[in-house]
Amino acid sequence: MSLSRRAACAGGLALAATAQSARADRAARSLCDPAASPEAKALYAFLWRIYGRNTLTGQQEGVAHRAPIELDYIQRVTGRQPAILGLDYIDPRDNAAVNERATAWHKTGGIVTLCWHWGAPDIGPGYENAKKGFDLRAALKPGSPQNIAMRRDLSRIGDLLTVLRDRNVPVLWRPLHEFSGDWFWWGKHGPDAFKALWALMFDEFTRRRGLNNLIWVAGWAGQNIDPAWHPGRDRVDIAGADLYAEDHGDLAPMFQEVKAIVGDSVPICLHENGPIPDPAGLGAQADWLWFMTWHTQWLMDPAQNASDRLKAFYGSQRYLTKDELAAAGFAAP
Repeated sequence: MSLSRRAACAGGLALAATAQSARADRAARSLCDPAASPEAKALYAFLWRIYGRNTLTGQQEGVAHRAPIELDYIQRVTGRQPAILGLDYIDPRDNAAVNERATAWHKTGGIVTLCWHWGAPDIGPGYENAKKGFDLRAALKPGSPQNIAMRRDLSRIGDLLTVLRDRNVPVLWRPLHEFSGDWFWWGKHGPDAFKALWALMFDEFTRRRGLNNLIWVAGWAGQNIDPAWHPGRDRVDIAGADLYAEDHGDLAPMFQEVKAIVGDSVPICLHENGPIPDPAGLGAQADWLWFMTWHTQWLMDPAQNASDRLKAFYGSQRYLTKDELAAAGFAAP
């Protein structure tokens, strides 16, 4: 073979390898729902673009129907608003207000994340009921009383998420959080039962109900980051862990534990926190996609987040606030 033909062959192989790598990269950065909405795809693409360079500020609200005391406090102290608003379907009496807050936040250029402190289906809603016993293995058997109760709850939450889908609101959906801990009922029966529940919810919401506005966030408990609990890349878009630390450290060991499980297949977030990590300490060893400070005292107690530190963190180059999203490439509706 002539030198020129060898060069042409080598060039062709290099181009093919580059194209194959690009296809693999696109597949790795695709949402696990192949029918994902344009809004969900756009949000996910934005998250990948900033991952490793910036971290989104996030704040969980307590109850949506009351005054937004957390957001008001942040505005007063920092002059800014968080990029992500966290809300919770914990109380059926509050859930219509949750959807209104989520919609309003989205319409004004913010990002929404939702969790669900799911009370034991055969007992009732509420945080304390989420910690009570529920026979998950029985609930996974079609037609059992536990299964009927569980599916009733899934239907109710599915209806709420349908409202947001129909309003074109993409949602960072963080169900069954802290699953690798043993304090909520969905984590009390081991990883196999949990993964079966995650798969059941995923299939119900994504395939049966067509909730294509959801970006699925799997959140480990920081005390037990075990690969046995991973629901699988085909049902997870973002991984995370949480820990209520005693200082503003980077939580790098926890980040690295999650990364050892998911690698570069999905971004990694700090899905709940007390003290906000000091942005000066973040980097490759702790490239959190976002943080999500818990509500009330976790934000406002000076022992958790002193006001001068909160202001400095919200004004840092690393952390993106709501007013900076558009300039960073996130298109408002």
